[in-house]
Amino acid sequence: MPFPLFETKSLNDEARKFAGGSFVTLTDGITHYELSNPEEGQTVVLVHGFSVPYFIFDPTFDFLTQSGFRTLRYDLFGRGFSDRPRLRYNMDLFVRQLHDLLDALRFNLPVNLVGLSMGGPITAAFTARHPERVKSLTLIDPAGARAISLSPMLKAMKLPGLAEAVFGLAGSESLLKSAAKDFFDPELVGLFIERYKVQMQYKGFKRAILSTIRSNMLGSFIEVYQAVGKMDKPVLLVWGRNDTTVPFVHSDDLRAAIPQAEFHVIEDCGHIPHYEKPDEFNPILLEFLKRHE
Repeated sequence: MPFPLFETKSLNDEARKFAGGSFVTLTDGITHYELSNPEEGQTVVLVHGFSVPYFIFDPTFDFLTQSGFRTLRYDLFGRGFSDRPRLRYNMDLFVRQLHDLLDALRFNLPVNLVGLSMGGPITAAFTARHPERVKSLTLIDPAGARAISLSPMLKAMKLPGLAEAVFGLAGSESLLKSAAKDFFDPELVGLFIERYKVQMQYKGFKRAILSTIRSNMLGSFIEVYQAVGKMDKPVLLVWGRNDTTVPFVHSDDLRAAIPQAEFHVIEDCGHIPHYEKPDEFNPILLEFLKRHE
């Protein structure tokens, strides 16, 4: 089946009617989020990765909600149904978005952060910059221990000028293939990709992805992790053994940087163990959160 034409629609109030969740205007634009159990329970905030929006946390969000946690997930700027502001998509932007969102929702007590892939360095940087707002940190196959090896297409995106044209023509297919590689079990890919495509209809998606790459958000943030390692914060680290996006060997660097991290390996699993094997991941997360209540 041929790929449809992408970025033909504007992300406006009409488009957001069908998105579900809620919306709030922050310093840099509108953020799409979902909050469960708003008045009670410990707060857990789920931060997704490079390009897959908050639906990547469906199993985790539902599980934590049913377990009594006040659970928040949201779309990073440039993804899902959040705005695509014309800014640099760098660490400052993503940390500011999380900070502003917590303020807007009046989260006054420290929260439990969960960062997936690129959400790893974002949550770690937030912890290092705002330690008083973080109770614990969970990292799922986090990027940033070393620079991620980019495909030839994504490497070309760092080049000015021609990159925009090339990415405009072939970038959609490259992103879909990269998302499919997150799985160990190929039977899970089909529905996942169909849901992923939805965000690609809206203008500004590729521009945001391109800026994220050029802002080195897939580079090394080992100093940030080392800063967290010097703090008195509980850290949970979970990795899929067969991850090809952020290879398992990167876990050695994370464990050295954050010596207090509790480490769990999910066997026969790719880059998104919480999504691919929730029955194994969820009990690990629940036990960790309850132990640090």
